[in-house]
Amino acid sequence: MSRDANSNDLTSSSSNSPSSTPSIILPAGDRKPMARALLSVSDKSGLIGFASALARRGIEIVSTGGTHKALVEAGLAAKDVSEITQFPEMMDGRVKTLHPAVHGGVLAVRANPEHQAAMLAHGIAPIDLVVVNLYPFEATVARGGSFDDCIENIDIGGPAMIRAAAKNHADVTVVVDPEDYAAVVAELDAHDGGTTLSLRKRLAQKAYARTAAYDAAVSNWFATAVDIETPAFRAVGGKRGLDLRYGENPHQTAAFYATAEVRPGVATARQVQGKQLSYNNINDTDAAFEAVAEFDPARTPAVVIVKHANPCGVAEGATLLEAYEKALRCDPVSAFGGIVALNQKLDADAARAIVGIFTEVIIAPDASEEAIALVAEKKNLRLLLTGGLPDPRAAGQTLRTVAGGFLAQGRDNAVVEDMDLRVVTRRAPTEAELADLHFAFRVAKHVKSNAIVYARDGATVGIGAGQMSRVDSSRIAAWKAQEAATAAGSAESFAKGAVVASDAFFPFADGLLAAAAAGATAVIQPGGSIRDDEVIRAADEKGLAMVFTGYRHFRH
Repeated sequence: MSRDANSNDLTSSSSNSPSSTPSIILPAGDRKPMARALLSVSDKSGLIGFASALARRGIEIVSTGGTHKALVEAGLAAKDVSEITQFPEMMDGRVKTLHPAVHGGVLAVRANPEHQAAMLAHGIAPIDLVVVNLYPFEATVARGGSFDDCIENIDIGGPAMIRAAAKNHADVTVVVDPEDYAAVVAELDAHDGGTTLSLRKRLAQKAYARTAAYDAAVSNWFATAVDIETPAFRAVGGKRGLDLRYGENPHQTAAFYATAEVRPGVATARQVQGKQLSYNNINDTDAAFEAVAEFDPARTPAVVIVKHANPCGVAEGATLLEAYEKALRCDPVSAFGGIVALNQKLDADAARAIVGIFTEVIIAPDASEEAIALVAEKKNLRLLLTGGLPDPRAAGQTLRTVAGGFLAQGRDNAVVEDMDLRVVTRRAPTEAELADLHFAFRVAKHVKSNAIVYARDGATVGIGAGQMSRVDSSRIAAWKAQEAATAAGSAESFAKGAVVASDAFFPFADGLLAAAAAGATAVIQPGGSIRDDEVIRAADEKGLAMVFTGYRHFRH
């Protein structure tokens, strides 16, 4: 095809044979007009409208496989890439764009005389726009595709073209996301069929980020598939889901990125209503939902209230309403402005109670229409519905940045029901105590270390979190239990008759003695201290039952 040389557009001969000789007219300045576009997309949303906009401007379209079929069926003129390469797609589509006629047209520096000469000598025409989105590898993994299916959905030619076009962004526009079609069309309209260097740079950055995230998804899946727990290189990638107003504090910038992991939670939730989530909202809501997932919804309704990433109240109940009321009773002051997570479908009774105090976020697997209507009366209250609960036993990775790097570890997927509890005191826990010990240790898993949790009748009654010494956490938890009792009009501390969970062993007997002084009757802890015998003797002297789990739940 040909375009007027006076418009600074590129011109190529009508022949597509490698032996033909395209003429090249270099555009001047920042604006880069387009003569030829290569479209090869897996996600075809917006494709026809975008391609039509290109065609109206006389831009020649080259495409591959399913993209070419879709364009032709829509009545658009498009050349198959095999007409450019003079080779058919082969090896089940694995080889189609990996050819000098394609990559030479993308990578050639238009202002470089040697590049021009090479293009003329080999009959390579410039490609000014590359539109590629990749094989749906992440979606294939998410739907549980087999190993071979996942391998076949690893794109090779796509990333190669994207990276080539991004490298040569001075001359080539690269698009990897249908969301950017409108921006490209707007520039074509505003700049006489060309794009600006500013846009090309932004799109190039996005292109490299996309291929990096794609490779991260592939490499991390592969590590899991072949049981490599700590690969030599660990890649991290994600797609921005939200631009946040700020981070933990107003002077910090922030955004929320979704990874390839498929796990019900904040990243996959549907926000039914309310203000945009903040950085702290997202962090706290994730903590709350992961905690409530410890409680099997088929066994009992459960509610977790979180404030500043720590549970301030957790309870089971015959109904969600009962569970919420028991959780709220543990620390009604801290619950103000907190996050509420439920393990079952939010019903009207629970919704009515929750909106009775200031709450930032409610997250649940689902909600009834009546509950949704009740929450809607609080226009700023965020309601998130996830469609399910995360599996507390599922493997996964958690990451934390440090100066110059990051720490990666397997998710803490130890579940107390799977542990072989060992009674180490003369007195064994009663059946009721044992049920509460299980409950308390589930909660302790989600409390910042050092963690001490008092529980009674399937509800927390005092939580000590994040202290530098375990005895301080124990004292704070006992004080919280007394405060909660006073607020409820009880003269006797809620800690009296409760059980205690510790996320790690008691290094000295003082933490356990503080629990005994508060009125606790049974203790669950990992064990493993060099002073275990001292702690066991103290428990026996106070008549406490104590069990060891063999599992620690540090959470920093």
